Parts: sequence; C-alpha cells; structure tokens
Amino acid sequence: MITPNVTVTPAAEKFMRRMVRFSEHPAGGFRLSVAPGGCSGYTSEFSVESAPKGGDSELAVNGLRVFLPAESRLLLDGVTVDFADTPLQSGLTFVNPNAAACGCSSSGDAKPPAEASVSLASIKRR
Repeated sequence: MITPNVTVTPAAEKFMRRMVRFSEHPAGGFRLSVAPGGCSGYTSEFSVESAPKGGDSELAVNGLRVFLPAESRLLLDGVTVDFADTPLQSGLTFVNPNAAACGCSSSGDAKPPAEASVSLASIKRR
C-alpha cells in the first residue's frame, strides 16, 4: 500500500487531535476522505474511527493516526492539509501546489487554485 506524501500543518494536526480526543474513540484515528470537486479542488469528509477501514492506509502524524481511503491517497499526494479559523470560514483547507488554476473565474484576484475547506457544521455524530 502506497502512503502519499502529505504535509499536515500544526494547526491541522491540533484540530484533528481535538476531534479524536473528544470523540467516542479517543484511542482511534482521524479518517479523511477527499474527492475531486469543483473550483475548490476537493470535497472532503472526515470522521473519527476506532480503527482503519478495509483498504485504508494509516499515516502517522506525530503519533496521531490518520486513516486515508485508497481514493484519497492519490488525490492527497503532494498536498498540504491546513486548518483555517477566520470570521468567514473554519475548517480544514487543502493546498495543492501542482494544480492548475480554475478557468471559470475572470477575476484577477480569485482564490489560489486547489484550496478547499470543510465546515465544522458538517460534523455529524453517529
């Protein structure tokens, strides 16, 4: 199983650790699924799981267990996962330096390519 070259910033690591620590599975891991999606580059979902699911790869981030499904591993190779907490957004962001700029905006000051975020409001308890 190939583990992608993913960079997790300290801010993203802190967010992921908190999600795991305050979940029903504090000894488990943070499962991150991404898929291609629109101008932002990625759509993502995450959950806290007690163990990786079949086909998941486990990425160790300073002792934090991050579970990545097969389809996400390819997309996250070379990507930096960060956490933004601003008045306009709060959640994980993904920066892919190899992505092409989006062609749907004619604005000269459009957002950088391949950034995506996931809202804290999307967290659901099972």
